Amino acid sequence: MPELPEVETTCRGIAAHLARATIREVIVRRHDLRQAVSPALAALTGVPLLAVRRRAKYLLFDLGPRHGHLLVHLGMSGSLRFAHPADAFKTHDHIALTLSNGQQLRFHDPRRFGLFLHLPPGADPLDHPLLRRLGPEPLSEEFSADTLRAACRSRTAAIKLVIMDAKVVVGVGNIYASEALFRAGIRPATSARALSAPRLARLVAGIRAVLSEAIAAGGTTLRDFLHADGEPGYFRQELLVYGRAGQPCRKCGAVIRQAVLGQRSTFWCPRCQR
Repeated sequence: MPELPEVETTCRGIAAHLARATIREVIVRRHDLRQAVSPALAALTGVPLLAVRRRAKYLLFDLGPRHGHLLVHLGMSGSLRFAHPADAFKTHDHIALTLSNGQQLRFHDPRRFGLFLHLPPGADPLDHPLLRRLGPEPLSEEFSADTLRAACRSRTAAIKLVIMDAKVVVGVGNIYASEALFRAGIRPATSARALSAPRLARLVAGIRAVLSEAIAAGGTTLRDFLHADGEPGYFRQELLVYGRAGQPCRKCGAVIRQAVLGQRSTFWCPRCQR
């Protein structure tokens, strides 16, 4: 699944192409995504795409006060990329927005777990049911050692599961949770409430560092993920524990271990993480 750095990379890639662009044509090739594509999309011809921003793993396109917003989620294997309108559609290109600048933004989603919704004007898009209960952004000032400590105080769950809870902090998916815990020297299965304030502060720093580096490097190269320009990300080669079971730790040489935690593969170093 595309994680926060992949979505942020997509957001930045798209934003660079939206200056003064308006929608010339809306093409919906399939309506049956995770939620049905709204018929209202057809009425967006001539509407400007003013800006795009990210909230958690969602993209919000601002269409102006009279036209609302588009809310997009890439699902398990989706992507947004630009193409020339004359280029042949790929099998799983489900939605296309032809723009006044001569480009076409295509939503590609092989598994159809993604979303492409129109939010009507007049309401705060951040109050949408999919967004209103989300926790703070991990790179914002709202996410701190104090807020994480408050979330962990009464929770016996494994710390990896807590930081992957979008109500605690958004966008810390499986890969980056494993990497951040390694940087903080914390074993993934450690009870959240057992962690001291200094260890939680190190974890917050680890989360911020690994996400910032992944964004700068272009996200994590997953099998199905491509940037808006069609190029893959380049962060996978920098991973220290994720996907490296049985290999030596790059820091101490101990063998990286793997287990299933919360139905997700988890990786850690038995020597570096306590």
